[in-house]
Amino acid sequence: MGSMKMEDVSLPTLYDQARKITLLATDSTLDKETLRKGCEALQKCEEMISKLGLFSTNETKDEISTTNLKYILVPFYLAELIEKTGHDDDDRIQILKASRAKLKEFLSFCDAMELLPEDESLQESHNTALDRRAKKIARFKRQRAAESKLLELKERKERRGRSTRAAALSTPVDAGDDDVLDDDDGEEEREAWLTTISLAICKALDLMEMLKKEEEMLSAIKEKQEREGDIEISEAVLEERAKTVEDWHRNAAARARYTKAAAPITCATFAQDVLEGRAKVSQAHDHKHQQLMFGPASLVGGSITSERERIAAQVFQPGHRLPTMSIEEAGLKEMEMMNKWQENTAKMIEEANSSWHNDKWKPRAGGADDDDDDEDDEAAQDRARAFDDWKDENPRGAGNSKLTPCG
Repeated sequence: MGSMKMEDVSLPTLYDQARKITLLATDSTLDKETLRKGCEALQKCEEMISKLGLFSTNETKDEISTTNLKYILVPFYLAELIEKTGHDDDDRIQILKASRAKLKEFLSFCDAMELLPEDESLQESHNTALDRRAKKIARFKRQRAAESKLLELKERKERRGRSTRAAALSTPVDAGDDDVLDDDDGEEEREAWLTTISLAICKALDLMEMLKKEEEMLSAIKEKQEREGDIEISEAVLEERAKTVEDWHRNAAARARYTKAAAPITCATFAQDVLEGRAKVSQAHDHKHQQLMFGPASLVGGSITSERERIAAQVFQPGHRLPTMSIEEAGLKEMEMMNKWQENTAKMIEEANSSWHNDKWKPRAGGADDDDDDEDDEAAQDRARAFDDWKDENPRGAGNSKLTPCG
């Protein structure tokens, strides 16, 4: 379509060029200019088809020639390109309506040509979820069958082409054989286009449902915005916020410059406080931190002044118990406990080594003390002997009358 005008291009050439753009748009993302050229080419195809009068409402699919079958797909291709051109436009609803109108035109013509399946209907009916599911499954099966059929026809055509070229190199082909080959190619071409139309019908029905849902969603959003007012953030506000953030980071970077090297930070929480501006490097650090805050509570920053802020601060809070100390604090406590344990262990070892049962007995210097010890030993022996005599006279349980057996 480069330097030639569309008026100078024939219908088959224009259709082939527009179909290539449609297939490329299906497999990948094209720029708006290419999509616009494809739409213009398909619209020109529609004008030429209407002027030439290729189709009539009084004929059926069997009466349409094989060369004209492919032009039935023009509204479907145009609907696909129209739907892809409006992703970035403001008025998406109008684009969806235009695409749905082309799909309805395509499906209505297929219904008139008896190409639409019997279980599919263009009339909107309130079916149950089970019916819609069964219809989708049947449609998916038809789509898979059509894709397999097209692949089979393509492979068959390639095999026939290879065999024909091989036969042409070996033996010349008679005129009658050429007619037979042309008839086979014509039948396969007609079958291929009918299968392509069947596949396009399945895709058009699915695309109709998808565009309808999208249009309903956008209409609902538009009505809500009209009722509540336009609450969208403009680009100016976004730019202003971005500038504020950049200024804050620039000022923070300027404040972070120190002429004197600070002591290394060994606490991860304190390092995070320094990075986020809640503490300075020069401050003394004793590993005491506030409890971590998540979600809106971190935005409130602890300064809750109303019930609304209190409820908002509780959103997205963790459901588990938060740690009561940092890893550094736990490490310091463990070190303190270990030091105390080592001190106690050393003291116990020292006491065990210097205990009384390990000390050797040494006689005392004075003789009076020895006499007192002997007297104490004799008195203890007398008491022990008296107690033994008493136990002999009073056996165990003798004074308990309740243990006496009944006589």
